[in-house]
Amino acid sequence: MQYGICNLSIVPLRLEAADTSEMVSQVLYGDVFKVLELRKSWHKIRLAFDKYEGWIDHKQYIEITKEVYDVLIKEPLKLSTDLVEFVQGENQQLLPITLGSTLNGLNLLNHSFDGTFSDVKLPKENIIDTTFLYLNAPYLWGGKTPFGIDCSGFTQMVYKLNGYKLLRDASQQATQGEALSFIEESEPGDLAFFDNSEGHIVHVGIIMKDNYIVHAHGKVRIDRLDHSGIYNVDKRTHTHKLRVIKKII
Repeated sequence: MQYGICNLSIVPLRLEAADTSEMVSQVLYGDVFKVLELRKSWHKIRLAFDKYEGWIDHKQYIEITKEVYDVLIKEPLKLSTDLVEFVQGENQQLLPITLGSTLNGLNLLNHSFDGTFSDVKLPKENIIDTTFLYLNAPYLWGGKTPFGIDCSGFTQMVYKLNGYKLLRDASQQATQGEALSFIEESEPGDLAFFDNSEGHIVHVGIIMKDNYIVHAHGKVRIDRLDHSGIYNVDKRTHTHKLRVIKKII
């Protein structure tokens, strides 16, 4: 089996092995993964952080050994906490990286970095502060950055920056944590999940104080939360039906 590390800023992870295929997630700078399948121009990978799978262009990462992979996945994650920063490579070349990029592979990639980072688990109260870094980010299916993000990418990255691990999709995240019976039992930083008419979990957001929620819907925005679901203050209507609230931390 082969192993890889992303040496570029933001790389699409696709459903099928084609540039025209749906982007299901993104591979950010420093993410490491196993390579499951090889095709001429595309490789199927499984990300180490959340075990998410998809296809990546073989030109958009570099191969590493199993020994290096094993070392990197055992280290506490060191994550960039600036909206945008730069790593510097050979010949003084600069590579922009975005919020939440992983810095554990800097030496391996022969890159230097002098921005701010976090490598510790932060208290739950910090979750809401982190959400504001993504406020007004446009909705992007499969996105994981302040320049485009989907609902579960938003919750995953906010938790990741605080030292906690969430799975990638909303339906997967809904399997984690402890279910609460009422909104009144929740705390800022807990997750609220919403389903569609068929009962499938399709949306997730982060609960704030005073019955507000921050979530990615058109953009990362703040709306009201009640027992029915999310009340959009602009449209003056409920947009999402509440299914369950989960306490992860």
